[in-house]
Amino acid sequence: MRQDLQRLERILAAVVDTMGYELVGIEFHPRRGNSLLRIYIDSETGITVDDCQRVSHQVSGVLDVEDPIVGQYVLEVSSPGLDRPLFDTAHFERFAGSEVRIQLRELLDGRRKLIGRLLGMRDGDVVIVDSETREWRIPLGQIEKARLVPEL
Repeated sequence: MRQDLQRLERILAAVVDTMGYELVGIEFHPRRGNSLLRIYIDSETGITVDDCQRVSHQVSGVLDVEDPIVGQYVLEVSSPGLDRPLFDTAHFERFAGSEVRIQLRELLDGRRKLIGRLLGMRDGDVVIVDSETREWRIPLGQIEKARLVPEL
């Protein structure tokens, strides 16, 4: 499945980049009936509904030809929003200093969810400090989901 997602991400990145947008990341949620493919895009000037619609139309055509997904699925194109998802090392470096919410694949010291200030990456681990000033080092592969916490 991981290789399939990497192939899918390469296909999508080529389309999105050609259109002048950044592919922030993808989420694929397999389900009975219709699975969900969510694509996050961004640009220096932000993302509008029209941008999402254009990318959705273009991506749909390419996915119909390449056919990388088995079965029925719903395609959703979105901006990252204020609670931007973090997918890779570059994201964790770029948003160092920001508050993040992290959901882990497995328990780490009895916890599966962490909230803290992102310090960045160290030796391949995501490093955050929580409200009790405890420093957490989390292997990137252990992270199920990570998002910025909007500061309002």
